[in-house]
Amino acid sequence: MQIGVTFPQNEIGADPAVIRDYAQTVEGLGYEHVVAYDHVVGADPAQRPNWQGYTHQSLFHEPFVLFGYLAALTKLELVTAVIILPQRQTALVAKQAAEVAILSGGKFRLGIGVGWNPVEYEALGTNFKTRGRAIEEQVEVLRKLWSEEVVTYKGQFHTIEAAGLNPLPPQRNIPIWMGGGSDVLLKRVARLADGWFPLSQPDKETRAKLEQLYKYAEEVGRDPKTIGIEARVSTSDGDIEQLVGWTDQWRELGATHISLNTMNSGYKTPQEHLAAIRRYKELVG
Repeated sequence: MQIGVTFPQNEIGADPAVIRDYAQTVEGLGYEHVVAYDHVVGADPAQRPNWQGYTHQSLFHEPFVLFGYLAALTKLELVTAVIILPQRQTALVAKQAAEVAILSGGKFRLGIGVGWNPVEYEALGTNFKTRGRAIEEQVEVLRKLWSEEVVTYKGQFHTIEAAGLNPLPPQRNIPIWMGGGSDVLLKRVARLADGWFPLSQPDKETRAKLEQLYKYAEEVGRDPKTIGIEARVSTSDGDIEQLVGWTDQWRELGATHISLNTMNSGYKTPQEHLAAIRRYKELVG
């Protein structure tokens, strides 16, 4: 099982030297990948009664730009988990992802999801209500743009007339993973994705969802073993020893990857995040 970390988006600050030192320390400790997730704008809760979730005061580094920076500094695999794909232009995402794949030597996975925030969709000029249908077409368009020099495509949401990307990504492909937990999402993963990010504990419910995912894969003629599984354990949920136990349980469930998330744990400095990361790696090996 490949072990990585979740980039502490909200808590690392905006000093590029701190980001550099964090990533290089993570690599030096023997981690193999870094996960970052995506939000473009945050809502002002003063203007929106009963708002829950991140706000305009929540710091988020833009993943593609961040990964261009990290690709020059480390050899870590770079993973989005997730980019909210339907609120972004598909051809532009294809271009940005191809560039990150090139700069990282092919060590890039594109994790995608539909998101939950209509405020963000509105700000980006996209349709929140059609996001489920849109993402399926987006996956098809992404793979065409990465694999074909010239693409002609007409769908419900996209029109491309004899156009293509240059440069194309290594192997003319980028792994697409999906995050979420609904039954609709599991069916989508089984049909379209290279891997799944389950945001849950390694419990009976998760085991049942994994079994359902594998059943859906078999129903569409796919070998379930071809679907990667990236779990996440968080220091906000328990002490490091508990996280190590959950890591072992994820390994038993067949997870192929796991990341350690240190956000929302009361850490005040990057050094405190790194201390937790260091201790976890000492215990899991």
